[in-house]
Amino acid sequence: MKTSHIRKHMPRNPHQLLDAIIGNNGLKNDAALCRILQVAPPRISKIRHGKLGVSADIILRLHEHFQIPIADLRDMMERQA
Repeated sequence: MKTSHIRKHMPRNPHQLLDAIIGNNGLKNDAALCRILQVAPPRISKIRHGKLGVSADIILRLHEHFQIPIADLRDMMERQA
C-alpha cells in the first residue's frame, strides 16, 4: 500500500496542528494565528470544534507564512496513540 493512500485514511487531529503552530512560533492564542493567516476567528474556532476541516487554503497559508513543508503540516495532525 502506498504511503499517501495510508496517510489519507488516518484520523486527523486539527487541535494538534493548531497547538503546535501556536506553541512553536511563540503566538499567544488562536486570535494571533488568525491575524497572521488573515482568516476570520470563527474559521479557526470551527476547526477547533470539529465543525470545519483543515482546508487546503489553511494548509497553504501555514506553509507560506511559517515555511513548514506541507508533508510536515499533515504529520502534525496525525493522532498520537
